[in-house]
Amino acid sequence: MEREELCAWLRLVLTPRVGPSTARKLLAALGSPQGVFTAPAGVLAKLVSKREATELAQEPEGLSDKVDATLAWLAQSPVLANGRVARHVISLADAAYPAALLESADPPLLLFAQGRLDLLAAPALAIVGSRSPSAQGRENAYAFAQALSAAGVTVVSGLAQGVDGAAHEGALDGRPGEPLQGRPGSTIAVVGTGLDRVYPKAHQALAHRIADQGLLLSEFALGTPPLPANFPKRNRIVAALSRGTLVVEAAVQSGSLITARLASEMGREVLAIPGSIHSPQSRGCHALIKQGAKLVETAQDVLEELRLEQACLSQVHADKDAATDTAPDPEGDQPSAHVDPVLSAMGYDPVSQEALSARTGFGPGDLGARLLELEMMGQVARLPGQLFQRLAAA
Repeated sequence: MEREELCAWLRLVLTPRVGPSTARKLLAALGSPQGVFTAPAGVLAKLVSKREATELAQEPEGLSDKVDATLAWLAQSPVLANGRVARHVISLADAAYPAALLESADPPLLLFAQGRLDLLAAPALAIVGSRSPSAQGRENAYAFAQALSAAGVTVVSGLAQGVDGAAHEGALDGRPGEPLQGRPGSTIAVVGTGLDRVYPKAHQALAHRIADQGLLLSEFALGTPPLPANFPKRNRIVAALSRGTLVVEAAVQSGSLITARLASEMGREVLAIPGSIHSPQSRGCHALIKQGAKLVETAQDVLEELRLEQACLSQVHADKDAATDTAPDPEGDQPSAHVDPVLSAMGYDPVSQEALSARTGFGPGDLGARLLELEMMGQVARLPGQLFQRLAAA
């Protein structure tokens, strides 16, 4: 994109009090951002309010610096393994603009991207959930994303703490398998900042890994800080890019349910993983299931519900068969005839050590030692409030 064109697009995006809907109306009438800013005042007066016309006549403060920073960012683009540059600015008029997003009710005027643009055309699933998931929820997000990525599905999420981060990591760790239509699965992170910033900072390394192997995507200009209003806004992009949205864990009032609602309004599928009836983090998923969301227990359930290509299903069946041949017994990873009595007594709900002692008859010393062993083996998670929870295979 040349400087003049980029300047016009950024000016349109950054003009105060001119929202995306008005901007798209202007583009439809005048053909391009350059056309908007060269249109006679009389023409603008027929399309926008007097206040909006006044704002359009004034160049936003700092526009030239924004243009220079964006051009420098593009010029310093890393090169991907396939030899292509990693950084892009995609306008609403660009052929590379994702069709799924273009068909949504509120497509952004500009997209800033770093990574594999081919993922924008790949079959995708959004995986969202709590920023403070249980150990089982985090493991489920990782395992589902890993299996789906191995089957050729691109996992879309928001780079937030908790479920989002686990989903991105799982997708990046997915084995290549048989990629759908030649495209291995990976992940797209839709962020609420400019791409020159990473939020949360704890995901700095993850963001760099996604930029190398997946795709970072933002509608916000470089330099945009993590403003609270940006994160609900980016949820519509997460939903629009995906064939469906899988909610792993969520409270009744959460951003994940906003994404699920947006997906439903767009005609996309909504899926949810059930959890314990005693867990607040499961209530959002249970509410979605009551409202008609598809209850899923395996990655294969997701693939079948979204009716993806047979290549995906074949890969999942192959993975499942291989896992069945080599995986230990799910009941405590021990032969079924020798189920660990502590695991058996735990069930899958969070439980206190006192309750376990009552169920098993073990004294505090013996029980504490066994819980520590199970925790070190990855079969039990220690939760806040001195609770323990058994980890199931996702």
